[in-house]
Amino acid sequence: MRLSLLRSLHRPASCSKASTTSKICSFSPARSYAVQAPGAPTVEVFDARTKWLHKERAARNVAPSRQVDYLRDEVAARLCDRILDINRPFPRVLDFGANSCNIARILTRPEPDPESAKPSMEPIAKKIGSITCTDTSPSLLYRDQDEPFNKDIEIQREVLRNPEYLPYDAETFDLVLSSMSLHWINDLPSVLMQINHCLKPDAPFVAAMSGGDSLFELRGSLQLAEQERLGGIGTHISPLADVRDVGNLLTRAGFKLLTVDVDDIIVDYPNTFALMSDLQAMGEANAALRREPGGISKDVLLATEAIYREMYGEEQEDGTLTIPATFRTIYMIGWKEGANQPKPLERGSGDVNLKDLFRAAEGRDK
Repeated sequence: MRLSLLRSLHRPASCSKASTTSKICSFSPARSYAVQAPGAPTVEVFDARTKWLHKERAARNVAPSRQVDYLRDEVAARLCDRILDINRPFPRVLDFGANSCNIARILTRPEPDPESAKPSMEPIAKKIGSITCTDTSPSLLYRDQDEPFNKDIEIQREVLRNPEYLPYDAETFDLVLSSMSLHWINDLPSVLMQINHCLKPDAPFVAAMSGGDSLFELRGSLQLAEQERLGGIGTHISPLADVRDVGNLLTRAGFKLLTVDVDDIIVDYPNTFALMSDLQAMGEANAALRREPGGISKDVLLATEAIYREMYGEEQEDGTLTIPATFRTIYMIGWKEGANQPKPLERGSGDVNLKDLFRAAEGRDK
């Protein structure tokens, strides 16, 4: 299913559904964790201070920062929709990497996803005692502290100076959430282990992170433009984790009963410059340690715009030409091990031999 959010500089995003999903071409460098040995030194991929500066500068420009919350709100709504299937109260909840408390805002809605097939019900916030929202950026974390949704749910905001250290005791939380923040973590295996540590037994971890081929249109167009104008390509978009690694990471962190799935959110922009402007206003600019110094040259930017339009441009019903940007989101659910969880039977404890079942099936076919 393709969800298209039409984004322009002069009007808010609106949602509409289409029947097809565009073909994904892989241009993105992937972060691989599958071959990393336990206890191996952490490979620093991102500059944490640069990312903190990006978020601080973006959040201090309040109006544009709120205008580009459409992506984080959409991902948070889809994440909260997954919580509806967990029928239990959550006295203490942690939102790790809360940004502007997008999840808390969605939790107070009567229906997290307005287009959901589920019937209307009371807000999820009704079964939550309190939610601890953490982020490295105080300006972003406290940006909406005076908004009405703060009265509908008990929120405790905490600024984490180190984005990879959770200062919480074991078995503290009944639920841990995270939306659109984990893709900036250097030592993701360690952070997942800490999340597992602070969860109570048989408590869930529900998260969403950018990954895979996110922004493959922009990556490909920019690489082709640089190859044409400069004779080589640079690192302008941060590497992302691959969906195939997420299950392994959750297993290594001690989670059980895993669920991992992928969603594409396709946003239409008037041009490449509007897309880049929104990414900057989100605080999602490139923070890779090996990024190219300085900005992208005007010549390369103009070439990128021309290539992007030629390869991916789409004509809308009103005749205007827009460019799509695909944000690929990896959703994951893992449960901390608990005594009441279903467990596989011991090997050899079965009463029926599979060979007998196959023979019986072959006999019916004849």
